[in-house]
Amino acid sequence: MNRTGDEEVLAEMVTLLPRLRRFALLLTASNADADGLTQTTCERAITRLGSWTPGTSLDRWLFKMAHNLHRNQRRDSANRLRLVQQHGATQEFLADGVGQAEARTELGEVRARMLALPEEQRTVLTLIAIEGLSYQEAAQLLEVPIGTVTSRLARAREALRAATAPLRRELEPA
Repeated sequence: MNRTGDEEVLAEMVTLLPRLRRFALLLTASNADADGLTQTTCERAITRLGSWTPGTSLDRWLFKMAHNLHRNQRRDSANRLRLVQQHGATQEFLADGVGQAEARTELGEVRARMLALPEEQRTVLTLIAIEGLSYQEAAQLLEVPIGTVTSRLARAREALRAATAPLRRELEPA
């Protein structure tokens, strides 16, 4: 790719930052962690720009990279925690201090319930319902069969329906 092409791709990456950040937030459930994941993804993408195939979806490439980085970070964090626990430290010592308070607005309530979903369901729901990927694209990105994507999405939607039922009843006119 020539220098002009690189600049065009970098400009497109900048336009994709809000979507990438939103995806990272739903993966990590933490503003600080989402910012870190977004930054790490961008750094990795810039250094590996030559591995992106022009003509393919840049957003899918970035989402896959973010998902893989997050998965690796979770695994590394679990390994560190295990090592620290083996050496006498407690999990309370490692708490990140992120507050649990959520906004009282309808959007805040739905967001909180979405974040309560298991990560696999939350990731599939985010990719398909928010980012607009097809079932096939999500399956490829997550490296799982399409049937797994379908079942995770169905479970996520049902869990959200059940969790937001009280909220919907509150909002219904009397």
